[in-house]
Amino acid sequence: MFNQMGSTGVYPNQYTFSAILPACADTVVVIHGQQMHSLICKHGYELDLFVVTALVSMYAKCGDMSLAENVFDEMPERNLVSWNCMIVGFLQNEIYDRAVGFFKDIMGEMLSPDQVSFSSVLSACANIGVADSGKQVHGVAVKHGVISLAYVKNSLMDMYFKCGSSSDGTKLFKTIGDKDVVTYNIMVMGCVQNDNFEEACNYFWVMEREGVPPDETSFSTVLHAAANLAALDQGTLIHNQIIKYGLGTNPCVTSSLIAMYAKCGSLDDAHRVFEESKDRNVVSWTAMISACQQHGCAIRVIELFEEMLEEGIKPDFITLVCVLSACGHTGRVEEGFAYFNSMSKVHDMSPGPEHYACMVDLLGRAGRLKEAKNFAESMPIKPDAMVWGALLGACRSHGDLEMGREVAEKLFEIEPHNPGNYILLSNMYSRRGMLKEANEVRRLMGFNGVRKEPGCSWIDVKNKTFVFTAHDRSHSRTIEIYEMLGKLEALAKRKGYVPETHYAINDVGKYKEQRLWFHSEKLALAFGLLTLPMGVPIRIKKNLRTCGDCHIVMKIASEVFEREIIVRDINRFHRFTGGLCSCGDYW
Repeated sequence: MFNQMGSTGVYPNQYTFSAILPACADTVVVIHGQQMHSLICKHGYELDLFVVTALVSMYAKCGDMSLAENVFDEMPERNLVSWNCMIVGFLQNEIYDRAVGFFKDIMGEMLSPDQVSFSSVLSACANIGVADSGKQVHGVAVKHGVISLAYVKNSLMDMYFKCGSSSDGTKLFKTIGDKDVVTYNIMVMGCVQNDNFEEACNYFWVMEREGVPPDETSFSTVLHAAANLAALDQGTLIHNQIIKYGLGTNPCVTSSLIAMYAKCGSLDDAHRVFEESKDRNVVSWTAMISACQQHGCAIRVIELFEEMLEEGIKPDFITLVCVLSACGHTGRVEEGFAYFNSMSKVHDMSPGPEHYACMVDLLGRAGRLKEAKNFAESMPIKPDAMVWGALLGACRSHGDLEMGREVAEKLFEIEPHNPGNYILLSNMYSRRGMLKEANEVRRLMGFNGVRKEPGCSWIDVKNKTFVFTAHDRSHSRTIEIYEMLGKLEALAKRKGYVPETHYAINDVGKYKEQRLWFHSEKLALAFGLLTLPMGVPIRIKKNLRTCGDCHIVMKIASEVFEREIIVRDINRFHRFTGGLCSCGDYW
């Protein structure tokens, strides 16, 4: 239309240019804007305040802040909108320190910032993660009398939560009178960002009771909280609300539902949501692929990935991590390398540290440790803790103490406060009978102020969570639990169970076998067998990696008692049925 206007002999004016520049910005092609800039100069509107402000905004939206700043610097006159365009532009282009700097310049110009100025600079402070700057802006907002504006208060809350100041964010939330869905969303999201998942769920239900209708952001966030709690009952209630509000087919919500069900141990429910979802995008597909990968269904991961490609959906960073991990857990080395190479050749994607770590893990699990080490050392990017950690795990699995020692030394430098690396090396020494060296590693751990996180397992029964630690005797039904363990031990031995005593590293002699039976996940299993009715899956969560002996016992228990047992450890899910595990004993 603009081009036709020129061919009819009608010349554009300042209003025409102010209207056409946002259209140029929408194309996100800077050359279109530059052409319009030339016409503006040709027609003599390069000094018009509104036209030049629109130019600044256009360049910022096209991602060229240097051109935006050049135009801004040449402006003979500037108003608050001009300054806001620069602040918003720096924010959108993730140049957060410049956004904060320009806000300070506004104050020097004796201009009074408005809610756009405040919300933008607070978002910049939040992304920098520096609460001090945000608190200074908070003070300026109070001084200028805009603190009562919902837009500003919401931005302040968001800033405090993202900077880790949960208490300040919560205090501010409580001062807001008429809370809308945005206010509640920030509160729930703030709880999630600071790992207060139970509080996040509580605030969601408060929003419901107050009659504030949740939106897709509300549901996606609270589902994330329920997933981290592995609270299936909570997630199911939220799903009911999603159906009530008619958001059951929303792609963002369905992706979060799939992730929630998967992390709560119900892969069947995750798959049902996926099958019922419409307009599947890369997020939906990746959520389902990730769910299968977490549950050890590696073959299904690869099948889904191929189906996704047939649908014409381009994979993202996370999709390929899941696929490469699946190849590693099924020993598909050649297939894994084919997918890895396709990232750059087919999908126009540069592999990141996670992908390289998957490839090292792939080779390591296959016992090709030297190749794995050479691969890590020849990476185009510097290997990080994920890469060396994958190799250390492989060294433990295949008993290569010499390489394990070398890799562990690298990890002690990269992440000196990660207890897992010390424990792995110490255990490797212990298995070789090198107790002196094992103790030296543990002394180094103490010298560096590193403490191992105590292992614990928990199980939900009748909406109540029961936590067990190793050798736990604090439960009211302790006698029954240990009797059940004794019964399980006898049944397991009839099935040919032989204790994997090398998992009882710190015990000696006859105590090794005895103490294996007091691991926290076995205690949780015994309690589940006592309290949960037949037909109901026994869902156990553990904060560490489950040990090999417990893995064997879970398989036997699933067959002997004809129960489905689902164990979620720090790495993945193990679904035990009929004496088999979904991981295929390759985890």
